[in-house]
Amino acid sequence: MFNFALQYTLTNMALYKYLQKIWEENPKALEDLYKARLIDWRRGNSVVRVEHPTRLDRAHALGYKAKQGYIVVRVKLLRGGRQRPRISSGRKSKNTRRKLVLGMNYRWVAERRANKKYPNCEVVNSYFLAKDGKHYFYEIILIDRDLGKKYPEIAGLAEQRGRVYRGLTSSARRSRGLRGKGKGYEKNRPSVRAYKRRNKSKYSKKQS
Repeated sequence: MFNFALQYTLTNMALYKYLQKIWEENPKALEDLYKARLIDWRRGNSVVRVEHPTRLDRAHALGYKAKQGYIVVRVKLLRGGRQRPRISSGRKSKNTRRKLVLGMNYRWVAERRANKKYPNCEVVNSYFLAKDGKHYFYEIILIDRDLGKKYPEIAGLAEQRGRVYRGLTSSARRSRGLRGKGKGYEKNRPSVRAYKRRNKSKYSKKQS
């Protein structure tokens, strides 16, 4: 029994290593397959639940398990910048700026949209899937909040209610500048905006 379990584990490891190697070293091998899939994904809805992860190796590395309570969602995002709505009536300020800087990376936006669709779940992690000339595609791993408490490996994460909106996911921490260490990074904590708010007088002197 032990030998069979060991052999099964090694086979799965070899499979995931092989998938990872293809994705990293030879992405053109998957190009024809993804062209056909992208046609269907473009026609589909923005947030779609899928039965199994498309990238098995990446999903398992980021915490996905084939257990009850885990779900995978594919999110479609428009590429390009964001704009504020145009002022159609009333007084128009001279300082009107339509360009909107979100301060969030695409993956974080995708995670928030997936969590909005499934409010009873918490975001575990996410990964890049594909892109074309108009869209980015990501897959988001979510865990049911009640069922996740039964699994010791993820119980603490499942109790972090609204973690994606509080900037606690991996992509959110990267977007907030909390991945780095060393001199200068203390200005990014707890976040860039919070640091500027606390040191408002110092920044106003610099601008003047």
